[in-house]
Amino acid sequence: MGVVVGGRVHDRPNTRWTGARPPSQRHRVVGEVLEIAPPDRLSFTYGYASGTPVAPGQSRVTVRLEPVPEGTRLHLRHEFADEDAAQHHVQGWRYQLSLFGNAVANEVHADAAAVADRWFSVWSNPDGHARDAELQTLVSPTVSMRARVSLIVRASDLREHLTAVHRFMPGMTLTREGDVRHCQGMVLANWIAKSPDGQVRGQGTNVFTLSALNQVESVTGLWAQ
Repeated sequence: MGVVVGGRVHDRPNTRWTGARPPSQRHRVVGEVLEIAPPDRLSFTYGYASGTPVAPGQSRVTVRLEPVPEGTRLHLRHEFADEDAAQHHVQGWRYQLSLFGNAVANEVHADAAAVADRWFSVWSNPDGHARDAELQTLVSPTVSMRARVSLIVRASDLREHLTAVHRFMPGMTLTREGDVRHCQGMVLANWIAKSPDGQVRGQGTNVFTLSALNQVESVTGLWAQ
């Protein structure tokens, strides 16, 4: 087991570790692994070799992983004797946790573009049975959708809405335009709507929220015109 936070933490208790911030902030961080309880708990001391703002061994970091229905929740506690020193580290941990979140989300949602394409394909497919089969794995049962012409609160409503779309706008297709943008399960995808004769009938952007299972939890459709 190895844990990397600007350096290396080994899996043996009482093992020393060191780390370094980016070159613009050369403060050598040192610590000692105090506790490892696989698979959900890690504790180590945290301080600076220079002694400022926290001397080696004078603060303690505990990381705990909690199983939740959506996946795993990370709890981080950094204990200090001095409140000012604690406040000095708050923003740094916010930044570091965002990096952890990005790493996990980028792996879970590596196919975010494909998810968006499946969504647009479902809207373009006139075959109701094929649409329903695709929605079984594409969206969560409680999926919600907001757009200029729709307000959906669950998968069953979405299926009925798509049936109505093909009844009143037969042959209309939606396709993605350009690359998607993704951050921690939030995906932006531009789209274009065309009628059967190839005429552009609308353009806009969808904002998708993806679950830990990589299913669509919510969609907001924004029209450009």
